[in-house]
Amino acid sequence: MRITDLLDVQSIALDGAPKSKSEALDQIVALMVRGGKINDEEGYRRQVYAREEESTTGIGEGIAIPHGKCDAVKRPGLAAMVIKDGVEFDSLDGEPVTLMFLIAAPDTKDNVHLDVLSKLSMMLMDEEFTSSLRNAKTAEEFLSVIDKADEEKKSVDERLSDMGEAKEGQIKILAVTGCPTGIAHTYMAAEGIEKAARAKGCFIKVETRGSGGAKNLLTDQEIQEADCIIIAADTQVPMDRFDGKKVLARQVSDGINKADELIGLAVSGSVPVYKSANAAAGASAVTSGGSFGHQIYTQLMNGVSHMLPFVVGGGILIALSFLIDGLCVDMNALDVADRANFGTITPVAALLKNIGGVAFGFMLPVLAGFIAMAIADRPALAVGFVGGMMAAGGTSGFLGALAAGFAAGYIMKLFYVVCGRLPKAIEKIAPVLLYPVFGILSMGILMTFVAEPIMGGINTALNNGLTSMGSSSKLVLGLVLGGMMAVDMGGPFNKAAYVFGTAAIASGNYDVMAAVMVGGMTPPCAIALATLLFKNRFTKEERQSGPTNFVMGLAFITEGAIPFAASDPVHVLPACIVGSAAAGALSMVFGCTLMAPHGGIFVVPVMENAVMYLVALLVGTLVSTALLGLLKKKIQ
Repeated sequence: MRITDLLDVQSIALDGAPKSKSEALDQIVALMVRGGKINDEEGYRRQVYAREEESTTGIGEGIAIPHGKCDAVKRPGLAAMVIKDGVEFDSLDGEPVTLMFLIAAPDTKDNVHLDVLSKLSMMLMDEEFTSSLRNAKTAEEFLSVIDKADEEKKSVDERLSDMGEAKEGQIKILAVTGCPTGIAHTYMAAEGIEKAARAKGCFIKVETRGSGGAKNLLTDQEIQEADCIIIAADTQVPMDRFDGKKVLARQVSDGINKADELIGLAVSGSVPVYKSANAAAGASAVTSGGSFGHQIYTQLMNGVSHMLPFVVGGGILIALSFLIDGLCVDMNALDVADRANFGTITPVAALLKNIGGVAFGFMLPVLAGFIAMAIADRPALAVGFVGGMMAAGGTSGFLGALAAGFAAGYIMKLFYVVCGRLPKAIEKIAPVLLYPVFGILSMGILMTFVAEPIMGGINTALNNGLTSMGSSSKLVLGLVLGGMMAVDMGGPFNKAAYVFGTAAIASGNYDVMAAVMVGGMTPPCAIALATLLFKNRFTKEERQSGPTNFVMGLAFITEGAIPFAASDPVHVLPACIVGSAAAGALSMVFGCTLMAPHGGIFVVPVMENAVMYLVALLVGTLVSTALLGLLKKKIQ
């Protein structure tokens, strides 16, 4: 298969003139649709935007390679757009994008197209090639430039496997590249590192971990002989094989834009030695660097993402048990003692509540365990679990589990340093004996004498405060939390409010989560309604895609509103924030409660005061819709 088999004249635009990043993405998605590769335009567009939220695909040097892999793709394809005047794209180097390639990959096991896309990615690292594309006068000439380069260039696998042999005295560098989708950035990072290494006169071999699996695998002998190993990856990489070697771990984007810096560090020898915490076992995740705050956020989200299935499943089952008893039992006919058993009176309700309770019981241990694992790999998992279980059984609750997770991670990091100085014979038994015994003991002592007294006091005070809040205080709390859900629609503010809601569930305060969820449902619902009522405020593409936001909003997928907010943040964000704040406040005032942290309209039947919850959602949606109609300017 050749590159031009995926790209045709209909999917090429040489006169693109988008005014914003979102407009550029929408235009190139439309080009892809024109080529007949997509069976669900909106579904594919959402995937492209979702990938862009993970990290920018503007790789620098005026190039962007957005991509989407999903069921909405009928067959693999490419679309291309030249933007003469450039467009701001949040590129890694801050420069405007003048050349875009959009990749569409079907979500199938057939990955024959990946080699082609990988080859194109590597070709885009050639300045002469990209310059010829930008200067092409016709779509046919554009295709001809690609076809000629495709003919002359070796395939990715051929390039990477043909590195030759290291010369005597030559510095030997190995590298591993990988990105979450494994389509473009994986191979561009490989190309960038290879070129930088050769420029420095170093021997280089690169292992790529793309969608087609790991290629050009590093051998044990190569690893043993290597002077340094560079990991440029945002995905899981087997790390235990590098135990005792100098390892430099960075983001995959650094392999593209900072390859010279990476090679310079590798050559300097000032790279720390990697110590595997579990050298006999499998893979551990290497996450990209970034600021300390970003690392903390990533570690927290690792815990939250693993915790959510337990909260969702357990919470809904418990809520269903109350619903069943409510339908089957006359509460007025029960005495006070039996009313305390509400939710377990009928056999079916009792079964559901028992199962849901078991799932719920895993919530805090899983949260703490996976926060710890994100910090210090698998040996920290058991230590975090124990800390989380102690928090669940004590008074510290959610806050104690958070503290336990982070404490477990850094305790284990300290143990790695200490055990690294032990004799080799003792060091080898550390993962199976020393780490779990002393790690769990340290965690138990810390939780008993430090975390429980401090976090328990804070948690108790917080719960008492939430319980004793009057209607006016709850209105303010709902106002703030609902508004936060719309500030960045999936970003740090949104996640902070969401984590606060799940913490409240863990403490038995269910009204907070209801306010949070209705705040997140409001923006996409308002966007959808506004595109129907105020058509002259939105582009044709926005009007076409707008109604799909009803579905996303009702399913509690706030991110559906992101493209609209990104294209006009000054007017869209204030409108959405005000409406979400109003909805959150009303939910609190109406006394709506929710035991599940997700589900949107689908969990309304198991809510308390479900009708008034829908009223809060309707009011918030109408407020935001009216403000959108008032604030947004008419499209000329």
